[in-house]
Amino acid sequence: MPSEHTLWGGILLEGDLDPAYLSALSALAGATIGGLTSFATSWSTQQAQLRHAHREAERAELAALYSDFIAEAYRLFGDALSHQTEEITGLVRLTAMIGRMHLVSDRAVIDAAVVVANTIIATYLGPNRTLHEMMEFIRKGGMNFMTEFGEACRKDLAARVTAVR
Repeated sequence: MPSEHTLWGGILLEGDLDPAYLSALSALAGATIGGLTSFATSWSTQQAQLRHAHREAERAELAALYSDFIAEAYRLFGDALSHQTEEITGLVRLTAMIGRMHLVSDRAVIDAAVVVANTIIATYLGPNRTLHEMMEFIRKGGMNFMTEFGEACRKDLAARVTAVR
């Protein structure tokens, strides 16, 4: 006649599970699940923070490239207004920046940068301007050649803020 207690593999089994064991197993399972949940949440949060920091660093680097390009373009354009030359070695730095933009920028930014470079080259090849002619040129909007580039840069940088990668 089998008793209420049965020996199985050296473990004493009863018809019902001891409530102390059930409580201990539940506590252990709860602690394990809680620990895994905490780990997963921390890992996910850290990954999101790292992605955000990387995007911000990338965006700051791109903004610096655009800012340097604008400063160099205006410097060269100012020089081109008062100096007529066919030697364009001064454009090397500007061209190098456009090359860097090819690696990281939106197509509209690159196209606008090329238009800026072409405008500077055409200005170098044109006649020298007196101070009065430069003032008239500026008054008529001649310095607006950078507008398209600036707008393309703003759109590119704004898209990088909202982009989810």
